[in-house]
Amino acid sequence: MDRRRRTSGFTLIELLVVMAVIATLLTLAVPRYFASMEKSREAVLHANLALMRQTLDKYYGDTGRYPDALDELVAARYLRSVPTDPITDSDATWVVVPPPQPELGGVYDVRSGADGRARDGSAYAEW
Repeated sequence: MDRRRRTSGFTLIELLVVMAVIATLLTLAVPRYFASMEKSREAVLHANLALMRQTLDKYYGDTGRYPDALDELVAARYLRSVPTDPITDSDATWVVVPPPQPELGGVYDVRSGADGRARDGSAYAEW
């Protein structure tokens, strides 16, 4: 009975070796994961900005003026909802750029309201 008791289970050394291997693999995988998440957020931000700018152009082409607010695009069914800024996780942080001629409406362009810089060094607010 004593011999069978010794052979069943894992020793502390075996468990420590397995934990060390897992920790080593995690130190390689976690930085890549966070870098890919940041890259994905930036790609979604580019896509959302392109979508809203294209929608603003279509609205202007149809009505001859720009909308007074982003919610007007939703009300007129040009968008289902105002896209979320993936950097700030909010749809209320978009920075609205008015047109050069104020009588044409209120939203000529849209920019991200996120602070900070992208991976390429440019500010999110400049996109």
